[in-house]
Amino acid sequence: MTADASTAAPVEVGRANLHDVRIRWQDGHESVYPARELRLACPCAACIDEVTGAVRIIATSVPQNVVPLKIDLVGRYAISIQWSDGHSTGIYAFDYLRKRCPCCSHSV
Repeated sequence: MTADASTAAPVEVGRANLHDVRIRWQDGHESVYPARELRLACPCAACIDEVTGAVRIIATSVPQNVVPLKIDLVGRYAISIQWSDGHSTGIYAFDYLRKRCPCCSHSV
């Protein structure tokens, strides 16, 4: 599924349970992102090299039980997540998240 302006607009963002992040999209689709997989997919400069795109995050440094402590909207285009491992610099754009919906792709 490809994201466009209508599908990449969430109407609700929150938790699916104690660990995972749930987004209900404007087109009615609902995505549930497993917390650790979403943390490992963080697109910030500390986790992904801005020049080369190389992954900088070391998977073994992220606890298996990492959870979102706080989820905030960033304008009308993204969310930021404060993680239980202390990480909080990632901005997850809605189109980035929609393209990585676990039920639509296998890249989260």
